[in-house]
Amino acid sequence: IGKLTRFPVDKSFPVRISGQVKDIDISPYPFLKPRAMALWPSPIFKYGMLVAWRALEKSKIEITKDIGPKVATTFSSAVGGLDSVLDADRRLIAENKLPKPCANPNSCTNMISGKVSILTGATGPICSTITACATGVTSIIMGALLIRQGMADAAICGAVDFPLVEPIVAGFYTMNGAYSPKDENEPPEKASRPFSIDRRGFIISEGAAAIIIASEDFAKTHGLDYDMQIKGWGMTSDAKHFVAPNLETVKACMENAICDAKLSPADISCINAHGTSTKIGDKIEWQALNSIFKGKIPPVSANKSFTGHAMGASSAIESVFAMEGMKRGVILPTINYSPDPDLELDCVSKGARYADQEFVLKNAFGFGGCNSCVVLGRI
Repeated sequence: IGKLTRFPVDKSFPVRISGQVKDIDISPYPFLKPRAMALWPSPIFKYGMLVAWRALEKSKIEITKDIGPKVATTFSSAVGGLDSVLDADRRLIAENKLPKPCANPNSCTNMISGKVSILTGATGPICSTITACATGVTSIIMGALLIRQGMADAAICGAVDFPLVEPIVAGFYTMNGAYSPKDENEPPEKASRPFSIDRRGFIISEGAAAIIIASEDFAKTHGLDYDMQIKGWGMTSDAKHFVAPNLETVKACMENAICDAKLSPADISCINAHGTSTKIGDKIEWQALNSIFKGKIPPVSANKSFTGHAMGASSAIESVFAMEGMKRGVILPTINYSPDPDLELDCVSKGARYADQEFVLKNAFGFGGCNSCVVLGRI
């Protein structure tokens, strides 16, 4: 998290900091060369395809024509390529020139799943799991549902978002979601502080993560190594307010995930929180956890404290952190934490903690009342 440089910012612009992805070396990836990407200027395609390819390489799955029809694609985006629409609009107004032919395809929110499918050869079911900031976890859940229903043997899950576009950033500010500094001299790296008494909104970030999931039979048949399992999941809709979370349905989503995993709350070792740093959002998540765990909430890791909020991609990135933490026996800290007496939590605030974690509950909530929670289990 640092100074916002993705676009020119003058003194009148209300947002000055963000979480930005550093540029990458594309030389190892022919499909990202300038000629191949000429029609796909929106960064969601470059980075979405990159993480999907890397994840597939790590999984050691070779998608042949025989396997392709049973590999699903649920990789998605919440914001999509709106930057391309904005560029086309500016071109139309400033130069009276019609949009380039690639403008509309870049702006189709489902196009990233299509591009990932084309890149990998996955010809099984494809869907875009657009559930605002819950998109990443919803992608995992939808992939798991397709496998559970026998419609797929494996799925390419995850999400990408690059929302650092002027009107989107300014819009988050005007709706009182984005971080608003009390002190202009506050260091950017201290600004994201989930569950803290002095939390002042989320840091708008960008990023991507991909997760490959498969049925146990598929993994064994193809000699794939695996040490993690999706134990259960829950999805609910608030059906109440377009952005303010609803305690009752947020709580139900967590409970449904734990129940689907055939576990009790006492079995959960750690919570990977949604934790955005907003006053109401963090409060509702805490109230739901406090009710479910009867005042004995397991350690809570809020990864947005150091990554900021990458919109739909955030819960995919955080799911990777949660799984890596389980594998390594490490709970990542919640940095910048100042206790809120109204939200009593063990936020692992004094540095990473070495701890055995058999089951982790990952929470994700999005605008429109979209709630998705998944329980991850170590094998």
